[in-house]
Amino acid sequence: MLTKVFSYGTMGLEAYPVTIEVDVSRGLPATIMVGLPDNAVKESKERIRSAIKNSGFQFPLERITINLSPADTKKEGAGFDLGIAVGLLAASGQLASAGLKDFIFLGELSLDGAIQPVNGSLIVACAVSPKNFKGLILPEANCAQAAAANHIPIFPVRSLAEVVQFFSDPFSRIPYQNENLNIIPRSESENDFADIKGQFYVKRGLEVAAAGGHNCLLIGPPGSGKTMLAKRISSILPDLTREEALETTKIHSVVGLVSPAQGLISSRPFRCPHHTTSDVALVGGGSNPRPGEVTLAHNGVLFLDELPEFNRDVLEALRQPLEDRYVTISRAARVVRFPSHFMFVAAMNPCPCGWFSEPKKGCRCNPHQVERYLAKISGPLLDRIDLHLDVPSVKPKELLSTAPGESSSQIKIRTTQVRQIQLERLKKDSIVCNAQMNHRQIKKYCPLNEEGKKLLKLAIEELGLSARAYDKILKVARTVADLDQSESIQPSHLAEAIGYRNLDRRW
Repeated sequence: MLTKVFSYGTMGLEAYPVTIEVDVSRGLPATIMVGLPDNAVKESKERIRSAIKNSGFQFPLERITINLSPADTKKEGAGFDLGIAVGLLAASGQLASAGLKDFIFLGELSLDGAIQPVNGSLIVACAVSPKNFKGLILPEANCAQAAAANHIPIFPVRSLAEVVQFFSDPFSRIPYQNENLNIIPRSESENDFADIKGQFYVKRGLEVAAAGGHNCLLIGPPGSGKTMLAKRISSILPDLTREEALETTKIHSVVGLVSPAQGLISSRPFRCPHHTTSDVALVGGGSNPRPGEVTLAHNGVLFLDELPEFNRDVLEALRQPLEDRYVTISRAARVVRFPSHFMFVAAMNPCPCGWFSEPKKGCRCNPHQVERYLAKISGPLLDRIDLHLDVPSVKPKELLSTAPGESSSQIKIRTTQVRQIQLERLKKDSIVCNAQMNHRQIKKYCPLNEEGKKLLKLAIEELGLSARAYDKILKVARTVADLDQSESIQPSHLAEAIGYRNLDRRW
C-alpha cells in the first residue's frame, strides 16, 4: 500500500517542502530509502523500527520503499523521522490515512517512541502555507518557538502513540495556545554604562554609533576599558521590533543556538569571535552552507577584539558583508544568501606593545613596528568604519570617583528616539537608520551650508579622505544633528563627525 506524508527540510535560512512516499509491498523484508538522504536520515530506519515496536505497533515485515521527494535535493537531519514513521503506520494499515495530507510532520524519534525537538522549526512554521495545510505537528518542545510565527496552527505531540491518537480522535485536535504570542519581553542587560568610570568622549562616540547604527573602532592601551565599553553597546541599542526578533530567532534556530522552548529572542545578538577564527567561520560556508558570525550578529553587534591579531584574509572577508549587508555563499550545487546587517565594533592597541599613546609607560616600539602594526588593517576596511575613537587610560581621579555615571537605560531613551526620527525620515527608502544610506540618499538628507562645505573641504585636503570616508562623515554628522534635534547639519555637528576619524589623521 502506498501512502504520502508531507514534511519540510531546511537549506540555509529557507525551508522547502518534502513529500515522504512510503510503499509497503510483498517481498523479502527490506527497507530501502531513496531521495538523496544523508547519514542522519539513513540511520532513521533503525530509530523508527524501535520506536514503532516500543509504542505498541507492528513493524511491517515486508518490502518497504521510502522516497523523499524532490529526489534531486539532499535531505539532512533527523526531522523526517516522525513523517516516515507515520507513513509506515498508514501504509501498513495501522493508522487511517484520511487527514494525513492536511498536516506537516516534523520531529526526531527516540527508540521508545518519544518525539525529540529539532532545529529550524520557526523557519518551517513561517514557510508552510495555511491555504494548503491545516496545521503543523511538532515536538512539544518546539511549539513555543514555532507558534511565534503566528502563521499556521501548531499541534504539540510528545510520542508516536499520541500522534496515532491525534488522528483517531478528531476532538483531541486542539492547537497550541500562547497568550503572549505577540509580546516580546524586554531583557535587562547585566552590563551597564553606569559601570564605566570617566571616558566621557568615548561614551559620547558610542552613543552616536548606536543612534545611527554606525561601525566603530576603539583604539587605546591595555586596561583602558575598550572591551568593557564594547560589551555595553547592546544595552543602549533600541529594542528589537517583532520583525527583527522573528528574523533573528530564525537564524539562531537553524544552527541550534536557541532553546526550542524559548520562543522569540528578545535581546540584540552580541557576537565576539576569537582572533583565531577562520574566514569560513566568520562569513559562513561549508559543503552544506551554514551561517557564520556575521549572520549570527544580524540585527545586533559583531565585536572583534584585538583586531590586528586576526588573519588578514579573515578581515578582508568582512568588506563585502559590511558594504552590502548580506553574504552570498556559492557552491556547485546551490547558492545561499545570508543576511548580515550588524553593527561592527572593533578594538585594538595603538602599537604592538600597547603603550604608544601613553608617554609615562614608555613605548618600546620603533616607528617601523608601529607602522607595520597599523598596516595590518587595510585602507578599504578602515574606510568602512565610521568612527575611530581614542580610548585613553582612565585617570586616577576618575577611577576613584564614587559619583554614579549615566546608566544605559538613560542613553537608550535617546538612541531610541533618534532611531524613530530616522525611521520616519527614511521609510520611503526602505531603510531604518543613517548608516544604511547610500550616496544618493546622503545627497538628499545631508545637505550642507557654505560654512559646512568649507570645513569638509579643508578636512578632505588635510586628511586625504576617500570618497567613502566623505560619505561616512556626512552620515555621522546627520546622526549627531538628530541627537541635537536639529533639522539641518550645522558646522558643529560636522566638526564632531570629523573628530571621530582619528586614524585618518594618524595614517
